[in-house]
Amino acid sequence: MLNSAIVLASSEEAHAWGGADPYWVGATVLVIMLGMIGALIAFGNGREHS
Repeated sequence: MLNSAIVLASSEEAHAWGGADPYWVGATVLVIMLGMIGALIAFGNGREHS
């Protein structure tokens, strides 16, 4: 009985810590990657093919 109470308390405590919001992390990564694709398209002219 006591063991299950400790498991429930530890699972609740682990969930209480907020940390980074997954939606903000995903949106930030998406914006960075879209910016990298935009830079590749904008500056991707480079040399002529041989």
